[in-house]
Amino acid sequence: MTTVLSLPPVIGHRGAASHAPENSLAGFDKAAALGARWVEFDVMLSADGVPVVHHDHDLARTGGRPERVGELPWAELSRVEVGASFDPAFAGERLPSLEQVVARLGALGLGANVEIKPAPGREAETAHAALAVLAARWPGHLPPPLISSFAPLALAAAAEAAPALPRGYLAERLPEDWAEAVAGFGCASVHLGWKALDAAAAAAVKAAGYLLAVWTVNDPSTALRCRGWGADAIITDVPDRILAAFAEAGSAVP
Repeated sequence: MTTVLSLPPVIGHRGAASHAPENSLAGFDKAAALGARWVEFDVMLSADGVPVVHHDHDLARTGGRPERVGELPWAELSRVEVGASFDPAFAGERLPSLEQVVARLGALGLGANVEIKPAPGREAETAHAALAVLAARWPGHLPPPLISSFAPLALAAAAEAAPALPRGYLAERLPEDWAEAVAGFGCASVHLGWKALDAAAAAAVKAAGYLLAVWTVNDPSTALRCRGWGADAIITDVPDRILAAFAEAGSAVP
């Protein structure tokens, strides 16, 4: 049986990506300090199959290096500096493994939306490796992690590897065949980009009985509009701003 899913109104995107290096331990610390109760982050594999937390398939933007994440073993990736490109104050921040991130979330008390972000051809492998770490290391005092992916093969593999964990269907916009796809993957939530979202799409998701998460919303008025359409969670780089807007409008939920 799939775990019943409950989402907070605000989820920190890649930690708190406007305030600290994305997908970094410092970023998760910052998200918690800003009041986020959950964070979203990306998982891919090193060359030797270690799940690591990083968004881009290459290291150019975050680490100033030309290599792709999947080309390097964990021993090398663990030395990649990902903080200085955001701000010199974060110099020395290293690319983390999923195991390191899970330990930090446990210490911070943060729930998580874990996005499987596989390199082409490694969809099932990435999902199985990530779910193995979550099964072995996920803190019992945290709500079960929500697994999402743009990659259908990864989402299917996650359903196979950990059927009890909730899954989220991730898309930029709601496709015509969305209901069949969401049901086929046994998802509990639908995650849509705010730019293509309208009231009708939000209503369709909610009427079908799914939770709705909207990404990546950094404008408070947009967040309030999405909440008005029924969005259960707003995924944002600025959790502090969105939480403040919800509090002022009286639209936050426990």
